[in-house]
Amino acid sequence: MAIERVLTGIPGFDEILNGGIPKRNVVLLAGGPGTGKSIFGYQYLFNGLVRNQPGVLVALEEHPVQIRLSMAQFGWDIVPYEERGKFAMVDAFTAGIGEAAKREKYVVRAPDDFQMLIDVLRSAVKDVDAERVVVDSVTTLYITKPTLARSMVLQLKKVLSGLGCTSILISQVSVTERGFGGPGVEHAADGIIRLDLDEINGELKRSIIVWKMRGTAHSMRRHPFEITDKGLIIKPKEVIMVTQRREE
Repeated sequence: MAIERVLTGIPGFDEILNGGIPKRNVVLLAGGPGTGKSIFGYQYLFNGLVRNQPGVLVALEEHPVQIRLSMAQFGWDIVPYEERGKFAMVDAFTAGIGEAAKREKYVVRAPDDFQMLIDVLRSAVKDVDAERVVVDSVTTLYITKPTLARSMVLQLKKVLSGLGCTSILISQVSVTERGFGGPGVEHAADGIIRLDLDEINGELKRSIIVWKMRGTAHSMRRHPFEITDKGLIIKPKEVIMVTQRREE
């Protein structure tokens, strides 16, 4: 039986995944600062909107107003989609404080209340009939309670997969960290993508590698990518070698 896939629309990425992310997968997108994780998430969501696949973005680290501005800089204006009920932003950042926050439709009043977040997320997904969800970043949820990381990711997975969404959970790692951000989270996710920024011959280079992806074969190589004014462009035909990571 042919596997149903969701095309990310990110140039070069669907190629290294043999045609996109298997539907309903929950993918952990891990990387250090400056690697392009949020841009990847925004691009994935906007490419869904132009394909008539509604989406939800959970904002845990940045003000929703700032996110809309950041997306617009790449030509991804989400406001018309919000107005048409095709896109929703879940504000889990402001706790409803401030004038701009009062205009947000989906607000998590207590961002450290995980169950409240799940409830607001569920209603946003149902309201817009979302097919794509991005949580930026899941690390924020368990940074103060790392032992809960795996159970939180599993609960998100249960809810999002159950609602039929294909989701990306952004996970922060430090520059030198080899893992994927949080104990056991890699076992809870269906897929893991790692973005890196390494110094190679005195120059910083960005690269992407798919560590695992349930339901599909994928490239086992590390590919270079660039961040342009139109978003990420991955070079599936090129391979980049990182000989050693800088350890602190």
